[in-house]
Amino acid sequence: MSTEPQGAEGGSDAADAERLAAEWAAMAAAGTGGGEGEGGAAAGEEGFAAAGEGGEGYGAGAPEPTRVLNQAEIDSLMGFEGGENGAQDVSGIDRLVSAGLVSYERLPMLEVVFDRLVRILSTSLRNLTSDNVEVSLDNIASLRFGDYLNSIPLPAMLAVFRAEEWDNHGLLMVDSAMIYSIVDVLLGGRRGTAPMRVDGRPYTTIERNLVQRLVEQVLSDLSAAFAPLCPARFTFDRLEVNPRFAAVSRDSNACIVVKLRIEMDDRGGRLDLLIPYATLEPVRELLLQQFMGEKFGRDSIWENHLAEELWQTEVALEAVLDEQAMRLGDVMAFEPGRQLVLNIGRDAPVRLRCGGIDLFLGRVGRRQGRVAVRVDKVLKQYGG
Repeated sequence: MSTEPQGAEGGSDAADAERLAAEWAAMAAAGTGGGEGEGGAAAGEEGFAAAGEGGEGYGAGAPEPTRVLNQAEIDSLMGFEGGENGAQDVSGIDRLVSAGLVSYERLPMLEVVFDRLVRILSTSLRNLTSDNVEVSLDNIASLRFGDYLNSIPLPAMLAVFRAEEWDNHGLLMVDSAMIYSIVDVLLGGRRGTAPMRVDGRPYTTIERNLVQRLVEQVLSDLSAAFAPLCPARFTFDRLEVNPRFAAVSRDSNACIVVKLRIEMDDRGGRLDLLIPYATLEPVRELLLQQFMGEKFGRDSIWENHLAEELWQTEVALEAVLDEQAMRLGDVMAFEPGRQLVLNIGRDAPVRLRCGGIDLFLGRVGRRQGRVAVRVDKVLKQYGG
């Protein structure tokens, strides 16, 4: 009777082993793909054999095998397309790191300023050219300064300007089409004819002076656009043709680039306004506002009430006749009846002090039987 259970048990074990082997082979074939064929089945048999030696079979809770991605698959996930024959110049990690260098916070109020600039510039250019001028805002983007310099279509003129209140610089790019258009309009060119472009020669003095006149008008309108937000005066510094001579920031520094399109009937061109983030740093808190005059949750009623009540506050005012420097031992030796001689005359002025700060100079006298001090001078500087 002892042999029958053993045979039955051995038969059930063999059936379970065959069933688990078939399941594992199917799982291995599904994980590695149908093209692997015999290799997948062999891997399944080896895995089952290893599990059999450990005493445990592969059940529902067994971990599935992991697959490691190669560099080409990683670059594909990062959005990088390799060159011919699989050649890759930049890895996906390098692209991810370089993209993070221009990830800066959004400045909502700056968009309002540039929208205001478009409206003001449209009116001022109509008055300057006596023509129908349309100014449109194409794009506002954050770029690294070096990337922008390398993307400038040459020939072009680059005007360096200075923000006086912020003590920093910016850049204004006028492309070749806009240069010839403004020269043609200001010198009386007829409508309906495209401006003549002569490439391969340097810009003349007349062309540079006319472009400088356009740049000064744009900077004046930019100052007017910033006026409701904060006082800002932008002044023209110099005009360059070589982009490397117009460097106002490091190549890796981030900048705001505003692309403006100017159309004058069938003529026109593009203006690019570049302002580094370092230039906008003094007014960054103002540019972070969602709307003009935002208080960021402060209660203006309480602020006004506090300011009014401060005028009713009582403070202690001290009249200082004289000050002397003495050793601590002499001070500790003072006894009742000791007299201190003050180095001050009868009509010498005394200082009125509050909280350790000298506020007024006056003279000691009497008024209605009380000692009084008449204020003769207001000290404009503390301690003066």
